[in-house]
Amino acid sequence: MYPLIEIKTVPIEIEMKVSHAKLEYARGTADLEISRDKGGLSIKSRPIKLNIDTFEARNSVVPTAMRSQEQAAQKGQEASYTATATYARHGDMLLNAKIGEDTIQQFAVESTMKNYKPNVGIQFLPSVPPEITWDPGEMHIRYEMDKLNFDWRVNQPQMEFTPGDIEISVTQQPDVIIKYVGGPLYVPPSADPNYEGAVDVEA
Repeated sequence: MYPLIEIKTVPIEIEMKVSHAKLEYARGTADLEISRDKGGLSIKSRPIKLNIDTFEARNSVVPTAMRSQEQAAQKGQEASYTATATYARHGDMLLNAKIGEDTIQQFAVESTMKNYKPNVGIQFLPSVPPEITWDPGEMHIRYEMDKLNFDWRVNQPQMEFTPGDIEISVTQQPDVIIKYVGGPLYVPPSADPNYEGAVDVEA
């Protein structure tokens, strides 16, 4: 006898995919902005300044009304001082006069000599030179180089986290396969072409 039934089992098949967790560093970006400030060259110069004051020189030639009054007043004051001194001296001479001395003649000679001024006809005009002053010249040079301005704009770095993942999939379901491996069954058994019935043995 041999088995008529063959039983076969099919196991389950499972596929598992695992993704590990990741922590990634995302680099920050940086922007650069460049601006330029232009310099320049500037030169400022001031030439020599000559100052000529001719006020006194003109007054020595043609005095102004105020200066004429001042000069006249000064001359009058000097004349009064001179006359006072002369009268005092004459009085002193008269007090000390001796008999027979010609005092009056001395007065006349003194007055004549005092008022005598030789006139040669030469006079320099103007009698006062002009006043000359000067301011020195100046030169200012200013040079400024160009400037470059760098403006950095840096974004903050970021961390990106990817969580882990487990994926389970069933690629083959479990199964039981039952297979009949025997021959056909005939009812009645005698219908089997290969049937071999019982043989009677006679004694």
